[in-house]
Amino acid sequence: MNPAPVLNGRGFLWNAARPGGMMRVPVLSIMKRHHHQDYADHAALVRLKRGRRVCLAIPTLNEEATIGPIVETARRELMQQNPLLDEILVVDSGSNDGTRRIAAEAGARVLLSAAVAPEHGTLPGKGENLWKSLLASDAELMCWVDGDLCGFHAGFVAGLIGPLLADDSVDYVKAYYERPLGIDDRCGNGGRVSEILVRPMISLFYPELAGVIQPLAGEYAARRELLERLSFPAGYGVEIAHLIDILALGAIDRLAQTDLVRRVHRNRPDGELGGMAFALMRVMLRRIERDGRSGGPGGFPEVFRSWDFSNGSPVAVEMEIPEPERPPLCALRVGNGGGLAEKIPCGSR
Repeated sequence: MNPAPVLNGRGFLWNAARPGGMMRVPVLSIMKRHHHQDYADHAALVRLKRGRRVCLAIPTLNEEATIGPIVETARRELMQQNPLLDEILVVDSGSNDGTRRIAAEAGARVLLSAAVAPEHGTLPGKGENLWKSLLASDAELMCWVDGDLCGFHAGFVAGLIGPLLADDSVDYVKAYYERPLGIDDRCGNGGRVSEILVRPMISLFYPELAGVIQPLAGEYAARRELLERLSFPAGYGVEIAHLIDILALGAIDRLAQTDLVRRVHRNRPDGELGGMAFALMRVMLRRIERDGRSGGPGGFPEVFRSWDFSNGSPVAVEMEIPEPERPPLCALRVGNGGGLAEKIPCGSR
């Protein structure tokens, strides 16, 4: 008979009878979790606004195939039918297709990123657009979604704004979802860079963030008071930077997550992922150094934490991966311990 699962210090359930190997257990996180359908009553959300301004901001670069339906849906359901949104803002990086025209015709206020606060200069990248949108809007509550979403619905916005309106103890709401792999409509645990880079880095250096199901999700909402205390890396690193910096501010308990169920967007070709991973590593390594998390006498954690969506809902997975090392054979022959840390050459050629 297995003992009952217990809550560990990171907010996951784990089975004390299985200290090694892989453990798949029902998800339980100290972070508040919601479903977008919890906030399907948009009229009720409007009543909760109490005069607060809400902005939906969308960063774009050549998104003419998808930006129109996103803006049209948000404007129709969240402005005209129920005025949850006070503004839909598109901040564009200089698209050379019809993105800006289509967004404006659909009802968004469209700005070139380079034209916003030009005294601060301009930088390429999504994070720059998010930072510029915060400058361009005076809303107390900001919601961001990516401009390449397919199948966008009003729940993407209401589900993220809702917890901020309903709960004063929440300052930042992060989306999570299944992500189709594009092959027979099958779903994976997350994006490729999330799985092979970001989750391992979080497990090693910031295990307190392992409860964030989709750390690189481009859909989130937050209060201006918190956003104005955060740095915005100009490129791909903005989402992970926010999470790490919220942790550094001691505000991780004010982060919530909303299940948007499913997210379909334009997958980037493999050739672009190396640059994305490089940018993410730079952002993370800067913070690892800043926060003094580059290792110490205790070494690094041996537990890799991830999430499995194969059964339709997120399940926390923990796997012990100590990765021990054998010494060089020449070290055995000369009779010393042979660890690389000793930096003792066995001989020279």
